[in-house]
Amino acid sequence: MKLKLAVLLAGIALATAVPLHEPSRDNHGAQVLRVKVTDLADLTYFAYLQSRTTLDFWTEPRALGEIDIMVRRWDLPMLKAVLLHRKLQYSIHIADVHRHLADMKEKHLQARTRAGDARMSWDAYYNYDEINAWLDSLAADYPSIATVTDVGTSYEGRTMKLLKLSTGQAVHAIFTDGGMHAREWIAPATVTYFIQQLVAGDGVGLLDDVDFYFMPSINPDGYAYTFTEDRLWRKTRSPNPGSPCVGTDPNRNWSFHWMEGGASDMPCSEIYAGPEPFSEVEMRVVRDQLLVLRPRVYLTFHSYSQLWMYPWGYTTDLPDNWEDMHSLAIAAVAALTAVHGTQYEVGSSSNTSYIAAGGSDDWALSVGGSEYAYTIELRDQGQYGFELPENLIIPTAEETWEGFKLIAQFIGHY
Repeated sequence: MKLKLAVLLAGIALATAVPLHEPSRDNHGAQVLRVKVTDLADLTYFAYLQSRTTLDFWTEPRALGEIDIMVRRWDLPMLKAVLLHRKLQYSIHIADVHRHLADMKEKHLQARTRAGDARMSWDAYYNYDEINAWLDSLAADYPSIATVTDVGTSYEGRTMKLLKLSTGQAVHAIFTDGGMHAREWIAPATVTYFIQQLVAGDGVGLLDDVDFYFMPSINPDGYAYTFTEDRLWRKTRSPNPGSPCVGTDPNRNWSFHWMEGGASDMPCSEIYAGPEPFSEVEMRVVRDQLLVLRPRVYLTFHSYSQLWMYPWGYTTDLPDNWEDMHSLAIAAVAALTAVHGTQYEVGSSSNTSYIAAGGSDDWALSVGGSEYAYTIELRDQGQYGFELPENLIIPTAEETWEGFKLIAQFIGHY
């Protein structure tokens, strides 16, 4: 009886603690636990913990199977007690997050040194200012097809740029963004790889049939923060009045069915949806571009899990044109898999992954006028997670390029 009471109190403490100051981001002693979930009741419990605590779910509690949770040292005893009580098996995936991040930081620095003075390569990860400078250089180097426009400013004052690649002949357009969640470095790297293929690779011919719009990193402040302060930062960097916690989950901040599931009203949660729809200036900037451009295809790149998803995220119901989106996604993933054998799961966000209202793909399909909208969760499935090594940037990007290229070919001709 005493053990059950202690576990109950531990669960309550995890789920109801309201910090009086910004929760410490100290990763000393933090661990990543890989939990095997075999019961829907347990899955629901973890979804509740995600929305009501500061536990950092590296993979969403989306389906029965394994989920990765980063747990800081002060929460470890309570969570392990809860797992024991619920008879849930788990393994320690990363025994010391601080040491792991320190080791990876050194490897990132070495890779960046090896890359030298190259304005952009895919053997290293580049910061926000470097990406912007590279976009500007493309407009100078390829003036007949590349146009860069300053379309907005982030909360902290960083310029947000939109790259257009076009020959002026196309009817249809594809809009692609990345980096919505700051720590997902492989997403901007993959998007910039696509750009390179279109200006100087095997995608040049696609420009006759499709206009391409790119914003490689749409959470500038968060992305910059992962390079200078906290590698695992996910959200934006805007303050929340009345709360010590900073930032909003930008992919819960879009207005279509905002806060109707899979989001949190707690500012300290990693899936905090914000005080209102489009509270985040960065998402308003992207929204405004979509409203003007009305692209036929909207693509947003994230990591990790290897999923190719389409709406809806707010409900398990399916859009009217889901079969068309599903068929095109299946073809894109087949092209992707043919490169290195990497397997992706295809389906609607809520059925493949998890209920998550307020996402950009739902909005693009319903309000933004896109015919096809996809959220792609890139490599891997947890071996490296957010710290995908530099030697896997090109394999990830080149296989995903084949899926991207197939979609562009389809859109250009049908």
